Amino acid sequence: MTTELSREHRLKRLGFRAWHRGTKEADIMIGCFFDRHASNFNEEELSWYERLMDEEDVEIMGWIIGTIPCPPAYEGAMMAAMRKLDYIEISK
Repeated sequence: MTTELSREHRLKRLGFRAWHRGTKEADIMIGCFFDRHASNFNEEELSWYERLMDEEDVEIMGWIIGTIPCPPAYEGAMMAAMRKLDYIEISK
């Protein structure tokens, strides 16, 4: 039970951080990914996302759209999922 509470607390904290990045573009890109995928994060993915949130917005966005080379520590399945951008819903 303590583990579940800890996970719940971590997810709430990450959700806030994902949606309060500093720029609207980063909020949408990073926050929408979190909303779509976080409930299915395993422990490794949750830890990866926590580390990612410590990085600068411009870096994360550059890695996602491919304008900046992604460090090996962040390269992999999670970054590939972020690069798809299919989790972003833009209303007209």
